[in-house]
Amino acid sequence: MAKTGRGREGDDLMSLANVGPATRRDFAALGIESVAQLAACDPDDLYLRLNAASGCRHDPCVWDVFAAAVHQARTGEATAWWSWTPRRKRRQADGTFCL
Repeated sequence: MAKTGRGREGDDLMSLANVGPATRRDFAALGIESVAQLAACDPDDLYLRLNAASGCRHDPCVWDVFAAAVHQARTGEATAWWSWTPRRKRRQADGTFCL
């Protein structure tokens, strides 16, 4: 599942397992341009900022992708974005999710 090497034109964000063109555009809209910068981010904050910047509420699965990408940026461990869905759903059920 993990991508190898760097993404297009040396874009290290595109080398992350769960980052494709759409997520890369989301990161660009949020001012995230490197894996090192992403590692310092919080998935909740990224999700809330994206919703505010776009003026619409994005599917909560976007949070799952952000959580997986931040995790890989911090640890080097690639996980499937859907492995983060149960955690988000627990947080939604107990009222601790960011929305």
